[in-house]
Amino acid sequence: MATFPGVLTYVAFAAVFFFILYLVVKAAVRDGIREARNVQAVPKPEV
Repeated sequence: MATFPGVLTYVAFAAVFFFILYLVVKAAVRDGIREARNVQAVPKPEV
């Protein structure tokens, strides 16, 4: 069985990994929403 410090280290690294993943997804969603709003605001050129 794993020792408590080993498990604690694993949990800490997993928490940091998922927090960074959360920040990346949050930034991507924010940029996607911003881009979608810009596309709606710009009129399409008439052909």
